[in-house]
Order: sequence, then C-alpha cells, then structure tokens
Amino acid sequence: MRRIFLVVALAATSAAWGQKVADPKPFANSITAEDLKKHLYIVAGAEMEGRETATEGQRKAASYIENQFKSLGLIPGNNGNYQLGYPVFQDSLINAGIEVNGKRFDLYTDFSINFNMASSNTLMCGEVVFAGYGISDSSRNDYKGVNTQGKIVLILQGTPPASGGNSAGPRGGNRFNPFTLMEAAQKNGAAAILMVQSNFPRRPGINKGAPYLNGFKKTVYPNTFYISEQVAKAIMGADYDTAKEAMKNGNPQPKSFDADVKLEFKKNINELNSTNVVGFIEGTDKKDELVFITAHYDHLGKRGDSVIYYGADDDGSGTVSVLELAEAFTKAKAAGKGPRRSIVFMTVSGEEKGLWGSEYYSDHPLFPLNKTTVDLNIDMVGRIDPKRKAGDSTNYIYVVGDDKLSSDLRPISEAMNKKYTKLELDYKYNAPNDPERIYYRSDHFNFARKGIPIIFYFNGTHNDYHRPTDTPDKINYDLMTKRVKLVFYTAWEMANRNDMLKRDIPLTQ
Repeated sequence: MRRIFLVVALAATSAAWGQKVADPKPFANSITAEDLKKHLYIVAGAEMEGRETATEGQRKAASYIENQFKSLGLIPGNNGNYQLGYPVFQDSLINAGIEVNGKRFDLYTDFSINFNMASSNTLMCGEVVFAGYGISDSSRNDYKGVNTQGKIVLILQGTPPASGGNSAGPRGGNRFNPFTLMEAAQKNGAAAILMVQSNFPRRPGINKGAPYLNGFKKTVYPNTFYISEQVAKAIMGADYDTAKEAMKNGNPQPKSFDADVKLEFKKNINELNSTNVVGFIEGTDKKDELVFITAHYDHLGKRGDSVIYYGADDDGSGTVSVLELAEAFTKAKAAGKGPRRSIVFMTVSGEEKGLWGSEYYSDHPLFPLNKTTVDLNIDMVGRIDPKRKAGDSTNYIYVVGDDKLSSDLRPISEAMNKKYTKLELDYKYNAPNDPERIYYRSDHFNFARKGIPIIFYFNGTHNDYHRPTDTPDKINYDLMTKRVKLVFYTAWEMANRNDMLKRDIPLTQ
C-alpha cells in the first residue's frame, strides 16, 4: 500500500504543476564526486585550522564559502552581505579569591569558579548558613527553618541516601546537579554559594572561560565558588565533620555560622564574532516562500600548533554539499528552469558549541519563518556507519525528522528516492527512545523548534568522529554524491510544488 500511495502522490503532485517544471536530472548531474572532493580538500584542509568558531580558521572557511556563493551568482542573504554576524563572548580572569577570618585561600588549590556563570563583584559577609544538600523542591527543603536572605550559603554536594541520584528536577535533569542547586539557592535569597567538592587541589586551569553565545542572560545567579573541605572547615570548625557524617544518613541540620568571609571575582568579558554564510536564488511565482538548505561549516579547531581536527565528514561533507547544491540550482536558473520558491543556502558556525549559528538565525531570521516551507539539513554524509549491520551499508542514508511536524515530508522524500536515487532510507534515529538523541543534535532542530518542517541527512558516527583523523581521504565520494542528489531532488520537489508543506504534526521534545 505504501508503495502504491507514493507513486500516486508523486503523480498527483507533478500533475499539479506539470508542464512548468523541467526534468531535474541534467542539473542533478552537475553534482559530481570530483567537485565534492575538490571543495572538501580545501574546506577540510590544514589551512582552515579545524574551523573552530570565532577563530581565524573559521573566518577563512567563511570567506571561501562566500567566494563560492559570489562566483555562482547567488544573491547575498543579509541585506547585501553574504555573512550574517553574531556575537560570541569569552571571559578572561582578572582576579579571584576567598578569605575566611583573615586566612586567604588559593585558586585551584582550595577553590574554583565557573567564569561564565559568575559576575564580577566583591562580597564581604559576616554570616554563612549551612544548608545541607542545598535541595529546595516539593520533596525536600534543606532551607526550612533558616534565613538565607542576603547571606552566603554553604552546601555539601551529594545525594540523600533514599533518593538514588537520578530523580528528575524542574529542568528535566538531575535534581542534584550544580545548576539546579544554584536555582534553589537563588530562590531562597542567597547572596553567594559555597559548594564543597572533594577533588582539590586541582590542576591550574587556563584563565579563560569557554566561549558562549548568550551574553545577556535573563537571570543572573549568585556567584558559586566550588571549595575544598579546608575552606569549609575554616567556616564551620568541628561542625563540618558532624555535618559530613549526617549527610550520609540524609539528615544534615541547617545552621548559621559567624565567619568573616570575603569573596572576590573579577573578569573581563571579551566580545568575539562569528558568522553564518547566506546566499539565495530568487524564485518565480512563489518567491516569497522559501526552501532552506543548511549545513554547519565549523568544527573543533586545533590543539597547539600540530594537531588539527579536520572535520572532513563532520561537517565538511555537508558544507561542500551545500556548495554543489547551490551550483545545481544556479544552473537550472540560468537555463530558465529556476525554482518557483526561493532557495536559501546557509552554512552556519557554532554547531559544535551548541547549535549557536542556527539558534541565532532562528531567533533573528532574515526571511519570514512562517514562509519557510522546509529546512533540509546536511550533517555528515561522506562516510559509512560501522555499527550498521542490516541492509546495504554502501547504499544508505539515515533520514531523521521526516516523521515530525509535517505529514508531507516522508511521502515526498520516499517518492524522490524511489524515482531517482534508490538509496536505503534508514529511519533508525527517528525512534522516540533514541539514546543518542540525534534529532536534537544538529542545526535543523532550531528550525523545528520554530515549527518549520525539517529533514536531517546523516551517515552515522564512526571511529574518526570528533578526532583529528576525520580527513578528506576517508570520504566515500561516490556514495556522498548519491546522497547529495537525493537532497537535490527533494528540494526540487519542495521548491516547485503548489503548496507549502503542511504543518500538521505538533512539535514534541
């Protein structure tokens, strides 16, 4: 029944705009293994230095992509510019210190602090309140009976013995993780948090925090210092050992301690920059509606002067696929067979950091989201998954997300594949209980969270995933070409059909 339906559906769709649309095969055939290989040896070459977001290597890669878009004659997507910049922030330490009753403790020997979560300030307080595990929710309240408003709160990180350690908190994560404990302390008015941890002294860290996207946080939390037992004993004296023993029984008693504590933290916030690269082909009678084709061009950068994370498959393969797809549609446009809908080709950065570039775009769109019919996202299409044991692993692609958001996605995808490419379409990662949560781990998700139908094309992970050995010589260019042609035919159909894709399946997370 499914096969018969697909043929009928395709015939009906084609008939709707029948004679207006040319045979796409000549344009698909411009996508070649030779061209993909040529581009990939540049994008995943040593000169690009692993393309880490907000680095010179990433900027070189963006420039290469921009020049390719220009040479193809794509229209700049950002008000006359091909690059859409977005801010990236990185903190560098100026000073951090803890002093208890005149005794000073050293960074990394007796305390540490998460730069990104802390704000520059100096706090001097004469009272510290011990609040056990620091839990404050419907099942347990370690703040009951004590006043922590405007005071330093000290907690011992751990889990009550009856709780296991896997209970879900209000954010869907572990109730006992540091972030959840910070929320609880803030809710109870804490001015700062001291969280006792056992792994001191620590190796001195680099005095720069990890880069981050959202510099303007909607909620600013109390500074949290992770402290050694020595700092805790300086505040609590002999009561520390008593409290530690009570923690084992799940019954620590809150208590206030008179102690002159000085907490210092000062940082410099550096504003860096990264970019997405955006070009488009204007459609004809439906030019206000859009098909997006995306991939991320960033990777993990380099370590020192000699170790480069080339990222050929992840996601050099997707990046050069976008270049080849742009060329194919440009040739169709030049031949007078351009798409009815506009097609936007966007390569994003920041994916490896947490889907930054696509998040920024979806929150600051250049084109109306309600007119964006689909995002076809390509992330790793050049290799074979060694874990895949069933079927023909020399002729497959994982198709992810085609069962979500729109009932139009799978019929079109399967019909195009049946007619043109005849790959095995593997739906493994559509499983709701997928332990790898692949659906949530690439840039299509930032379109999906806005309600835009998506398909994510993926070959699966392999032994070179996120290693310096992910190099262009290991790519299966013939299979990659076939996969990219499937994206082309699918985009062709979606760009030329009468109706935008239905949005008839609710988003679930």
